[in-house]
Amino acid sequence: MTAQAPITAGIEIGGGTWRFPASQPLRLDSGAKLAPLEIGYKTYGRLNADKSNAVLVCHALTGDQHLASTHPVTGKPGWWDRFVGPGLVLDPERHFIICTNVIGGCMGSTGPASLDPATNAPYGLKFPVITIGDMVRAQAMLIEALGIETLFAAIGGSMGGMQVLQWAADYPEKLFSAVVIAAAARHSAQNIAFHEVGRQAIMADPNWHQGAYLAAGVRPEKGLAVARMAAHITYLSEAALQRKFGRELQRDGLSWGFDADFQVESYLRHQGTSFVDRFDANSYLYITRALDYFDLAAQYGGVLAEAFVKARHVKFCVLSFSSDWLYPTPESRDIVRALNGAGCRASFAEIQTDKGHDAFFLDEPLLDQTLRGFLAAQAQARGLP
Repeated sequence: MTAQAPITAGIEIGGGTWRFPASQPLRLDSGAKLAPLEIGYKTYGRLNADKSNAVLVCHALTGDQHLASTHPVTGKPGWWDRFVGPGLVLDPERHFIICTNVIGGCMGSTGPASLDPATNAPYGLKFPVITIGDMVRAQAMLIEALGIETLFAAIGGSMGGMQVLQWAADYPEKLFSAVVIAAAARHSAQNIAFHEVGRQAIMADPNWHQGAYLAAGVRPEKGLAVARMAAHITYLSEAALQRKFGRELQRDGLSWGFDADFQVESYLRHQGTSFVDRFDANSYLYITRALDYFDLAAQYGGVLAEAFVKARHVKFCVLSFSSDWLYPTPESRDIVRALNGAGCRASFAEIQTDKGHDAFFLDEPLLDQTLRGFLAAQAQARGLP
């Protein structure tokens, strides 16, 4: 483990890369093994004496471990910094907050850009296909290595919410509470279709080189940018796009060509080009495939409630957004029905907003209030300040 960073603004910020030896491989659902295994992670706050205040935050598809600290590549603030800080929903003065980069990622965890010990060259497409279950298994290895027996809470939105569901199914004894935001228990055909468009855009880029672009000294930037543009549309809502951009032009008059005439075109192009600076194209292929493979009920004979029968002691909070068409509210209700069917205690709220799927990244006061209230109630139940 690398040394912890200095204390910043009175809050201890730690983490780095945790390296597991070859004698501790990560066993994958595909039957393959990953060794040696590295996990990039960040921590905020300090673990209390009885190690009962740990909160795991699971990131979404293109997120990483830089939850509330400056991103080392982009220089931008952490992706959930409005939630993490003194007096905020996740308070480092009370919680020990952990965020890992998922395996298959490109910010310190073992992924397709990592060196294959068998060849000493980047894995590329030799990297084994991974699942949400594999991501959670790696996180559980880190949590155990940190000496934490039970998480006070596991929290995640989108793909992060799927990881939380997998935690509840696979490691219920290690969870006290769980928060699932804007997620689903399986990927829909529509979502698989959008991901396939993105993957094909990457693989059609002449610089992809069948996944061996690092050896060729190039990157499939154009394909990855298009993949990001297509995906980003699903994170918004029609109302949000209309409110933010409408049919406003970038300049006076039309270009009568194929430049970005409309502001929405310019916005999507910016999303695409800025994304390629911080993300690996092969990681995008692998992580989207992990999402497509996710079907929690299928792991339990097609009955979702069976996934949660051992999690009856866990307190759940499930949240959705009214304008989310990527993981719409009915999918969250399916999760709640399954939790109720398993005898679990679950609270549910649909938050009314026109901001679409990405609302959990944005200023949404009702989301803040709901999470703050839920975590406060669970802290009281666990005897935490």
